[in-house]
Amino acid sequence: MLSPLFKPVDFKDCPGWGDDQHLAAFQAFTRSAKRVLEKPYKSGSLGISFEALAPIFADSRETLVESDIQARQFFEKWFQPARIEGGEAADGFVTGFYEPEVVASPIRTDRFTVPFLSRPADLVDIDDGNRPDGFDPYFAFARQTPAGLVEYFDRPAVEGGALDGQGLEIAFVESPVDAFFIHVQGAARLKMTDGRLRRITYAAKTGHRFTGIGKILLDSGEIAPENMSMQSIRVWLADHPDKAQALMWNNRSYIFFREAEVEDESLGPIAAAKVPLTGGRSVAVDRLLHTFGTPFYIHVPDLKAFGGERFARLMIAQDTGSAIVGPARGDLFAGSGDTAGEIAGGIRNKADFYALIPRSLLAKSQ
Repeated sequence: MLSPLFKPVDFKDCPGWGDDQHLAAFQAFTRSAKRVLEKPYKSGSLGISFEALAPIFADSRETLVESDIQARQFFEKWFQPARIEGGEAADGFVTGFYEPEVVASPIRTDRFTVPFLSRPADLVDIDDGNRPDGFDPYFAFARQTPAGLVEYFDRPAVEGGALDGQGLEIAFVESPVDAFFIHVQGAARLKMTDGRLRRITYAAKTGHRFTGIGKILLDSGEIAPENMSMQSIRVWLADHPDKAQALMWNNRSYIFFREAEVEDESLGPIAAAKVPLTGGRSVAVDRLLHTFGTPFYIHVPDLKAFGGERFARLMIAQDTGSAIVGPARGDLFAGSGDTAGEIAGGIRNKADFYALIPRSLLAKSQ
């Protein structure tokens, strides 16, 4: 059953709908449509089920769409927009993320000393079937020991050397701050000192809760709310080298990476929905509530970072994140590299969320 948070409207009620470049969204949508041939997406709890999306995915794989008009007609044929509203939990808010690009070395040197690590052998997935009694239900990972499963090493322990000597290093970068923000983003392009371009992406994590250091700086008055951005956090870290590590260690969550192919340099990393992200068209959502592949029309009247007078775009749900919680909460993928980082780092905006509901679901609910 569809959540009452979805309030059906007409496409004409979506500000700027007719002016959007729908072909780019359709291309992102079809990447998910092809992926689900291998493994269906899990349905979110708000009622937009994978089963309802499946025939739409199938049609997108078979339909030749070559223009914005054709793409818009495709979405209007299969979907009806519904504004997400109803209480504080549905207040729309967007942030941004991107794929950093950084110079890296394949080996440790005097300059490049900060490693990215692959998944350790003693890190195991846990769920309700193997979770020890009394173990924090938040944890999806644990450490296998002779005595049983225990909490995994956290960021301070790992960066303090808990996993040294296991040969887990994938590559090394120069700056601990660069490494930290790559952990936050969950992926990066590495411009190797030997001339190669490599990509690393999320493989697993220690399981600890994510703690945003920006909130710590806000709560302590170190950065004013109106000045908060990724860039201002970086400036604070650079200006306080004696306090930087301690601040970053407040985020106990530590990410492990794997190498991934760079098949198309115009696309981002393969994320939670198992498709490469599209800059300006992929959005991270709360995967417990929403189903990957769902289109969302997102209107952010005071966001101009992507160009234009306002942000009003059709986005496809193709990623998630531990900080992305709520029905109208989204993280906009800005792309790869420094320019994308400048865009992503400044996004903290109230937004209007319109989920595109399969018409078959609305017919059943009437």
